[in-house]
Amino acid sequence: MSQTRIEQDPLGAIEVPGAAYWGAQTARAVANFPISGHGPHPALVRATVQLKKAAALAHRDGGHLDATIADAIVRACDEILGGALLDQFVVDPYQAGAGTSHHMNTNEVIASRASEILGGARTPGDRVHPNDHVNKAQSTNDVFPTALRLAVLEQAQPLLAAMGGLADSIEGKAQEFHHVVKSGRTHLQDAAPIRLGREVGAWAENVRRHVARIGAAAAECAELGIGGTAAGTGLTAAEGYREKVVEHLARISGLPLRSAPDLYEAMQSLRPAQALSSSIRDFALDLYRISSDVRLLASGPSTGIGELLLPAVQPGSSIMPGKVNPSIAEMVGQVCARVIGCDATVAWATASGQLELNVFFPVAAHALLEAETILANAVGVFDHKCIQGLRADEARCADYARRSQQLVLALMPKLGYTAASGIAKRAVAEGRTIEAQVVHEGVMPADEAARLLDPAKLAGG
Repeated sequence: MSQTRIEQDPLGAIEVPGAAYWGAQTARAVANFPISGHGPHPALVRATVQLKKAAALAHRDGGHLDATIADAIVRACDEILGGALLDQFVVDPYQAGAGTSHHMNTNEVIASRASEILGGARTPGDRVHPNDHVNKAQSTNDVFPTALRLAVLEQAQPLLAAMGGLADSIEGKAQEFHHVVKSGRTHLQDAAPIRLGREVGAWAENVRRHVARIGAAAAECAELGIGGTAAGTGLTAAEGYREKVVEHLARISGLPLRSAPDLYEAMQSLRPAQALSSSIRDFALDLYRISSDVRLLASGPSTGIGELLLPAVQPGSSIMPGKVNPSIAEMVGQVCARVIGCDATVAWATASGQLELNVFFPVAAHALLEAETILANAVGVFDHKCIQGLRADEARCADYARRSQQLVLALMPKLGYTAASGIAKRAVAEGRTIEAQVVHEGVMPADEAARLLDPAKLAGG
């Protein structure tokens, strides 16, 4: 095969690598958008190819596309979905508005491979045309928004699974730590004694609530605007095509898809993607808080809180011997920061739609898919390499609980707020525990003080 070939598009001739399955429009996009050095997210490629397969099947069912050509398109799509030709999807995520470049890249690759399957040349349009056949009754206007929704819905599944696993692991640790009594802290100051299991168990409850919210938001992305073609009009689409392509796509993807009730709205608005993005961001905010609590509770080992002991995963310093850092929790915090930034991008894109189309769909897809992917991976690593290996320093927890200034709460029913406050201040000033202070001042005998100020009783069940 020659090193290059000449392809034609409406703008004229352009040179294309001889081995490429893509054609002239992809070549122009590669030349026009050397922006990030990245290719499209695999989930977006997969969703777009699934859509092309579903469309070919719908046209074949309706007798609107020659069965031989339709079957070749389906076979080409199946090969790509099986892992072939993925290196042929080459358009930078930062591209012309609406995603026309990614869309035509997909059309050209499928057309070229389908042409080969029919005995033709590896070039779009030889036996199978990228526009007339692969893109029949479709437009970037409805294909890219549909592919975006399908891709982010699919990509939400591993995130939700990872979150569910994390919640289960945290709950397991909560049960393991239930007997451990420690000092609570508010404002980073001593507070009432609590059980470590209850503190950790609240993290599990929080993650589960976010699972429910993200799941509900993801379900909104199952409404697809395919069939709207140009500007939502449905022009060139045969009767029944809209319903049939969604039916095939649901079967191919294994997802509970349905047609959007208003094809114009599905084309104009990023609403479901923004709802999903913001729910993912909100989880990232809480996950950052949880990972920060893990780091704080594990600080030390000699001069920090040190109530939690983290599994060591790597040396912590290039100069300080023996140092071990909370590396996994630190990674989680950085991922959360990136996810929050991705959501800001999706929000900006959502506001940037104009009239019949939001041309910022490509950057929204790129940002949201990145957020879902890195967060799912980070949650899984946090679960397996940090949470599951957590241990409690029970002796340190018990010592802090015994020395907490706020054991004085137990004295309030007997002495009142003012007297109890005075005892607390004097205990801190004179370096005694609350129990030792009340015995020293003769407020009560030692055995009564020990019973009244037992941290385990104050922490409750």
